[in-house]
Order: sequence, then structure tokens, then C-alpha cells
Amino acid sequence: MPPNWVFWVVFNAFVLLMLVLDLGVFHRKSHVVHFKEALAWTFVWVSLAALFALLVYLFGHHMVPNPTRPNHVLALEFVTGYLIEESLSVDNLFVFLLIFRYFRVDRSHQHIVLFWGILGALIMRAAFIIGGVTLINRVHWVIYLFGAFLIYTGFRLFKQRETDIHPESNPVLKLFRRFVPIAQHYEGRKFLVRRGGQWIATPLAVVLIVVETTDLMFAADSIPAILAITRDPFIVYTSNVFAILGLRSLYFAMAGMMEMFHYLHYGLSVILIFIGVKMLASEYWHIPIGVALSMVGGILVISVIASLAFPRKTG
Repeated sequence: MPPNWVFWVVFNAFVLLMLVLDLGVFHRKSHVVHFKEALAWTFVWVSLAALFALLVYLFGHHMVPNPTRPNHVLALEFVTGYLIEESLSVDNLFVFLLIFRYFRVDRSHQHIVLFWGILGALIMRAAFIIGGVTLINRVHWVIYLFGAFLIYTGFRLFKQRETDIHPESNPVLKLFRRFVPIAQHYEGRKFLVRRGGQWIATPLAVVLIVVETTDLMFAADSIPAILAITRDPFIVYTSNVFAILGLRSLYFAMAGMMEMFHYLHYGLSVILIFIGVKMLASEYWHIPIGVALSMVGGILVISVIASLAFPRKTG
């Protein structure tokens, strides 16, 4: 058990409480999440992340066992990690939009898919974080593999012209379809229905599987990226969780505007390359956390401004 186990328990209890309130109170009934509601929830999640950063600034030496950095550095690490995860998540949102369009998911049912998809993502990210931190601490040269992988991913993203999805080639979905019968039509917000004495998956369950496996692929980029900023499991985990929790409201707030930010993936590719170089040079060249935060924020701002100043030509 980690020496800071109390903070792990309290934080996860808070996350569980927020998820229960989300699904059990605010979204008990399926409805279309409109822009104003999504924007309000986005503000709530960003504010909670900012409040947590303040708590790290004030009590970081208690949250992190055997801290070697002062509290303000721990807080900057959290903010940088959160910003990286949130920015990479924006690219994920466009893929989620394509998935919902491909499967023709009703807008009133998209929230329930994202809710359970993000809950699964939290579990997978926790496993990735624990595994990644443990691996780097025990086999230090793995950090160079992570750095090289991020640089490769950055260049691949830079050359990528269009995003497309191919659910029919998803191996997890193929395996699921092999053993579980699937209904032909949606059954409201249900993932499973009982027919003729047996349980049958609905198309909404298929969508959930595609969302989960897609997030798993994205985690392969995002977790090494944040490990370049900090290797403290609690800071890595909390910044990931706050970014993921705000992902649903951010999706509905940006659903109609995602195609406007057509230069964003170039900015994300530069960020991944920068972080990869940072990992490769970590033994010889230390980049202060404030500089890293400024670089990430500046690249994102430039890519967004460029997208708005030079809109994509249609027709």
C-alpha cells in the first residue's frame, strides 16, 4: 500500500461520487445534451481541475511520498499533464464523432455510451500508469523507447490527412460478435436485452466496445507523453482522470465545431515530438516544467488561431 494511500482513497471516492451524481441524478433520463449544458459542465470540470491544482500547490508535499520537488513544481506538473491529456483528448473527440455517425447513434443516447466508455477508460488508464511508472523505475532505458515512440507517433500524425474508422477490422469486436448474439435494432439506452431466454447485445453495446478499444489505442500515446512530465503515479493519475472526466461535456460542447480546428492535429503532432525529444534528452538536458507548460500551451493556441484564421475550404 502506498504511503499516500489516504489521498488515493479520497480522490477515487470523489470521482465515484461525481460519476454517481452524473448518471443517477443529472442524466437519469436520456436527453440530448445541448451546447449550453455541455459548456456549463465543461466549466465545472475545468474549475474542479484548477481547484485540485491549487490543493497540490498547498499540500503537494503530503500528496506525493518523498517529494523531491517543491509544491509549486508539483502543481505545474499536474497542470502540464492535464493540458497534454486534455489536448490529446480533443483529437479523440473527433473519432468519437465519426463512430457515432457511423453507427447512427441517437444524440440522446450518446451520453450513456461516453459515460460507460470513460469509466472503462479510467480503469485502463490506471493500469497503464502503474505499469508505465513501474517499468521506467525498474528499467530506466525504457524511457528512450517511449520517447522514440512519441516522436514516431508525432510524425505519423503530422502526415495524416483524414481520420477514418474501420470497426469491421476491430479484433475485439470480431471476438465479441463471435460469442455474443447481437440484435438488429437499438433498444433505447440498453446495452443488453433478454430474448428467448438468452441475453442479446444491442448495437449500443457494439458502439461501446469500439469506443473503449479506440481509447485504449489513444492511451498508448497519452500515457508515455505525461510520463515525460512527471513519474509520480498520483500526479499522473489525477491529471488523467480530470481530463477524462471532462471529456464527455467537452464532446457535446465541441460536437458542431470539431471540423473547424483542422490544424489542431498538426499542433498535437508537434507536442508529441517535443515531448519525445524531452524524454530522449532527459539524462543530458533538463527542460524546466514551466518551459514545457509554455511550449504545450503556446503550440495549442497557435494551432487553434491558425484554424480560425485560415478556415478549411469546402467544395
